[in-house]
Amino acid sequence: MKKEKDLIDVLITEWNLERPELDVDAMQIVGRIMKLGKIFENRASMALKDNGIYYTDLDVLATLRRSGFPYQLTPKQLMQSVVITSGAMTALLNRLTKLELIYRAADENDGRISLAGLTEKGKEVIDDAIHKRFDEAKKSIKILSKKERSDLSVLLRKLLIELDE
Repeated sequence: MKKEKDLIDVLITEWNLERPELDVDAMQIVGRIMKLGKIFENRASMALKDNGIYYTDLDVLATLRRSGFPYQLTPKQLMQSVVITSGAMTALLNRLTKLELIYRAADENDGRISLAGLTEKGKEVIDDAIHKRFDEAKKSIKILSKKERSDLSVLLRKLLIELDE
């Protein structure tokens, strides 16, 4: 038998008892989105476990792969697609280099610019991992009808465009 209430229902009930003057409507949405974000990231990480990479690794490798041949970008370009600090990006690129999934090189046109590029091994890893990632995403929302998925996508896009700075 499926649960009728989720964690957010419980939290809202408790706040209504303790602080009935609070308007809990927005938290019913925001709280669920935050909880789902953690669940989705955890499920994605588990799906990638066999590939020996983490979710943040996938973000960097996928960004390089999507960029097209020669699959090279600057760390600054990568940071626009991956939400981590510059220090974390440096550590991540160093780790991916040690795993031989990417290489670091100077730009041929401007030696002051550093590039990160996919190795052949990195391309193979991301090509396999991205299938697993997309399959996991599909499984995660299988309970929703096609119309519900479309409606939710439109609403989430609207929120993201408004709030993403």
